Amino acid sequence: MSRTYKVTGMTCDHCRAAVEHHVEAVAGVTAVAVEVATGTVVVEGDADDRLVRDAIVEAGYAVA
Repeated sequence: MSRTYKVTGMTCDHCRAAVEHHVEAVAGVTAVAVEVATGTVVVEGDADDRLVRDAIVEAGYAVA
């Protein structure tokens, strides 16, 4: 299953790496693709939506 999240506040490669790191640690996530230019994060797997959103917030960004 694939889900796309709109994330605000990402501006650079460090931002991308931080979001990837936090989201990859969520149980059930099999892949993460972060696109800084569009502010999108695509998550593959069967991870709980709330846990993915929480991981993005923990990385320091907001989920729109």
